[in-house]
Amino acid sequence: MEFIKKNIIPTAVGLIFIYAPFLWCKLRRESPESYGLSWTPDRRGLRECLAITGVVLIPLTCVSLAWPLETLPRSSSLWRSVNLAASGVAAAIIEEIFYRGWIQPLLRKRFSALWSIAFTSSIFAMSHVFVASAPFLFAVFVPGCVMGFLRERHGNISTSTLFHAAGNLWAIWFAPLVWPSMGAIVQKMFELRF
Repeated sequence: MEFIKKNIIPTAVGLIFIYAPFLWCKLRRESPESYGLSWTPDRRGLRECLAITGVVLIPLTCVSLAWPLETLPRSSSLWRSVNLAASGVAAAIIEEIFYRGWIQPLLRKRFSALWSIAFTSSIFAMSHVFVASAPFLFAVFVPGCVMGFLRERHGNISTSTLFHAAGNLWAIWFAPLVWPSMGAIVQKMFELRF
């Protein structure tokens, strides 16, 4: 049962995330490019993506380096680092195909850009909370909005995929996994206030 949970289910979900959008387009006789399911970055888009990535990740790195509950950045063997990096990049591609390359354009047909980005980012965040059973992962809503903005602005998933991959690679070494309880946060707030 553990093998199925760790290997078969994630593989099946990954295949669905990759192929469902393209199957949808084929069955409806629509071009995948009409949904933004393409990787055609331009120089302006790449520069923008790089700037936004720096604006987001540099401050987060400073917070992580000062994180009191665990030592960051994490260290691991070269082989484990390569495997984690490959997994992070693969997850970015798979998730961008599904969320920003299919779900967001479907919602965009009914809602404004802002609402389609917000709804897609909420679904994206909830999937992370559900898979990892970790409520703090709802925080991926914010980078989900950034990825949604990039997808909306550039009309395809190239820049959102690059931002997502950079974020995943950053998270491997810098994302805190130990978070204080709500009680500890509330207590700290009262200590600061009085």
